[in-house]
Amino acid sequence: MTAVPFVRAEKAKRTKLPPEEPLIPQRGRGGSGAYWLYLLPGFVLLAVIVIIPLAWNIYLSFTEWRGIKPPEFIGLENWIELMGDAKFWTSFGNSIWMIVAMVIFPTIIGLILAALLFDLVGRKFGGKLASFLRATYYLPQILPAAIAGIVIGWILRPQDGALNTILENIGLGALARNWLGSPDTALGSLMVVLVWIQIGYPVVVFMAALQRVDPELYEAAELDGANWFQRFRAITVSIIRPEIYVVTLTCTIAALKVFGPVYVLTRGGPGDSTNVPAYYAYTEFFQSQQVGYGATIATALTIVIAVVSVLFIRAQNAAERKERAGL
Repeated sequence: MTAVPFVRAEKAKRTKLPPEEPLIPQRGRGGSGAYWLYLLPGFVLLAVIVIIPLAWNIYLSFTEWRGIKPPEFIGLENWIELMGDAKFWTSFGNSIWMIVAMVIFPTIIGLILAALLFDLVGRKFGGKLASFLRATYYLPQILPAAIAGIVIGWILRPQDGALNTILENIGLGALARNWLGSPDTALGSLMVVLVWIQIGYPVVVFMAALQRVDPELYEAAELDGANWFQRFRAITVSIIRPEIYVVTLTCTIAALKVFGPVYVLTRGGPGDSTNVPAYYAYTEFFQSQQVGYGATIATALTIVIAVVSVLFIRAQNAAERKERAGL
């Protein structure tokens, strides 16, 4: 009787399966090299599209070249000329206004619109209406700059443009102007166009960020007597602060290197009232055939964008550390 359990135990021991091998793949000699194969196409594209052209552009900034004969190395002459170039500093000053038009106004307006669409329209009229309005605001972003410029050009045409025609029909003909042809109104008109083009981007980003906000927070704040502005300041802005930094940084970079709307609408004129560094570099490259000097302008603009990006990232990191310390 006592032999039966012993036989069964021995049989179970003999038929026991070996332990399963771990599912984690073992790294062989060429394991790390296989990862680099996946990264290699990205590095090649980065080198061909960014690194090599950037290095060539920096080299050209120290040369005099008209695009035909080999470049002639002239040292810092282009940079010295750039520092005393009033036209460059005028174009750089216009970039400040581009930042106002493409960063400050669109970010503030986009934040308010996104909060209204999410907190009021979405809750009272449904998500479909909010999505439709969001797509409407984003529509100018997907229009090519040439098409948007042609449409705006028709509206702002001095003789038979839509804006001047409307002003005349409502008895305000004295306000009609050559909006893009006068130094007094060209920059302001361009800024309004840029606000219209840019406003959809922050609306989309902020509405996507608001999806992670618990609606019960708004309901609880509303039950506690908080009005819309108090909910906007205490909940909306606080939670989506990282996205606000991202939008501000990307829009600032876009404003510093804006080219398409200026090229289509004003060509930097009248005079230099709407000239910007990117368009100034373009004219030196292709119109004046001063490739070396155009490369100097482009390199200076690249340096400014890099410095601004570093400052934004440091400011964001400092704000996040301060917020974590406060918590």
